[in-house]
Amino acid sequence: MTTNAKTIFISTGDVSGDLQGALLVTALRQLGEKSGIDLNIVALGGSKMAAAGATILADTTVIRSIGIWEAIAFIIPTIQVQNVAKKYLKTTPPDVIVLIDYNTPNAVIGNYAKSVFPDVQIVYYIAPQEWVWSINNKRTATIVKFTDEILSIFPAEANYYAERGANVKFVGHPLIDRVATLPSRKVARKNLGIADDEIAIALIPASLKQELKYLVPAIFAAAQQIQAKLPNVRFWIPLSRDVFKAELERAIQSYNINATIVAKNADDAICAADLAIAKSGTVNLELALLSIPQVVIYRFSKVTAWLGRNVFKVEVPFMSPPNLVEMKNIVPELLQEEATSDRIARESLELILNQSRRNQMLADYHQMQTAVGNPGVCDRVAAAIFAKF
Repeated sequence: MTTNAKTIFISTGDVSGDLQGALLVTALRQLGEKSGIDLNIVALGGSKMAAAGATILADTTVIRSIGIWEAIAFIIPTIQVQNVAKKYLKTTPPDVIVLIDYNTPNAVIGNYAKSVFPDVQIVYYIAPQEWVWSINNKRTATIVKFTDEILSIFPAEANYYAERGANVKFVGHPLIDRVATLPSRKVARKNLGIADDEIAIALIPASLKQELKYLVPAIFAAAQQIQAKLPNVRFWIPLSRDVFKAELERAIQSYNINATIVAKNADDAICAADLAIAKSGTVNLELALLSIPQVVIYRFSKVTAWLGRNVFKVEVPFMSPPNLVEMKNIVPELLQEEATSDRIARESLELILNQSRRNQMLADYHQMQTAVGNPGVCDRVAAAIFAKF
């Protein structure tokens, strides 16, 4: 087959986006080899995407925040990244542009690209969760206008954008493919040296710096209470970013909990768990696909919480992906004032000690798992992108 070259530009942000981007880069490269196409993948992303074979223009895993007040510190770095992307696109127009989540920055980049190079196809994969927040109809309309195709990972997401005029294809969630590669519970516990009679709880507090401040105290204080009730418990902390290690170590000592940070092969800390106490985010769906019971928490600054409720009138049905997929309360969600150490500990102990409650969550997980699509998601996404050449 004749070899030819194609360039794909991918833009994403934060640790989760870097993971999703890396899975896609791997699938694109594999399809490129099969098709005899020499791919040049240039991206805004992080180390995982770089390891998968993308050339990274700027590291966006370090400039992402959640919340109105929290985002102020990242305004200038975000504008700088957007300018890097614009400069690259202007001087080196790619064959296809792929946007992954990354909300506001990708809206700016997508708008710019469509205005400068209207014939370059733009694919939005993992579109912004306007279907959850529904507070900015103008932004939804903008996304629909500059995007040639939305590759949707949730059924509700697909319906939302299709109803608003977008060209949408439901592909399923890429974590379906990822969890298939993870170690089994038995293997993960063996890797970590966890005894059969030991209760393993994964603490997953942060992938963003702000989350260390707002989530670690509540989660670790809850762990302290759980430890007092369950002498055979041990906590495992998968390290999302190396720069968090020192602060997490200080927290372990301060709260005097029997916890171990897992930096290398961090997935073992999740796969071995009997329960997880986790921040709200993509990891909630990963846990659900692995059938690991969980308690989900999230806290913002008081300023952001007040603005969201009183100025922007934000109301969301749920905040974690497992609940959003089925639009029902599968996992307990503790937001802001509800995310106290007492409440986290109580919900966690219920899921450990009450077998009926645990079984109900596992049954709900099973129903949810059937709704997020079939294996081969990244391959389907790669094929849809190649169809744009």
